[in-house]
Amino acid sequence: MTQTHPIIRVESFHAAFQGRTVLKDVSFSVEKGEIVVIAGNSGCGKSTLLRHMIGLYKPAGGRIEISGINVSTATGEDRRRLLRTFGVMYQLGALFGSMTLEENVRLPLDEFTSLPEEAKTEIARAKLRLVGLGHALDLLPSQISGGMQKRAAIARAIALDPPILFLDEPSAGLDPIMSADLDRLILDLRESLGVTFIIVTHELPSIFAVADRCVVLNADKKTVVANGPPAELRDACPDPWVRDFLSRAATNAETPA
Repeated sequence: MTQTHPIIRVESFHAAFQGRTVLKDVSFSVEKGEIVVIAGNSGCGKSTLLRHMIGLYKPAGGRIEISGINVSTATGEDRRRLLRTFGVMYQLGALFGSMTLEENVRLPLDEFTSLPEEAKTEIARAKLRLVGLGHALDLLPSQISGGMQKRAAIARAIALDPPILFLDEPSAGLDPIMSADLDRLILDLRESLGVTFIIVTHELPSIFAVADRCVVLNADKKTVVANGPPAELRDACPDPWVRDFLSRAATNAETPA
């Protein structure tokens, strides 16, 4: 049997702000090529966990490792190498409004590479084509729909071909059809690029569309209450709250738009 090593490891993680505990004793790992969804009820700390995982905040306790590097303590070349291992799509896209889509996607290439200008341009255009926006290179974010903005943000996140993508509420604000299209894009990118995804979402139907595993947080308990394939958790999790939570998700997913 081949032994695998997690590409992400969260161990005994604590998050606190101004002395108030937000999350405690959070532990889980992510294997290469997995799509792991972080889900839970409102206020459970989903986005807080993601922001710690990408190094925006320092944990109050425990550790988070990506590709063997401690996210909160990495400095110098280790930190630069760490930042090259993942891309991030923020909840609202975070595109620069004064830049075209092509210019937005070029930003990581300008920051982290010394490639010729022609190469940067071709890579940016290729990434936009990959997410179905090859026709929109010269448009500004304000000139495209919310769903297209999310796709452009994903194109920017994969500009450097990172092995890991973090997506924060990718379907927020989208109608069911656009949300389903985005789910298909995530699956296509995993298939074509082998990307590992960590997705924070409150759009519960997407769990059953894309997730290999679901890490479920609970706002009252402030920790992980379940971790496993979503269908198995829905049908057989010992915690009735988790079964109920994911049963509602399944019902919503099966409701026609």
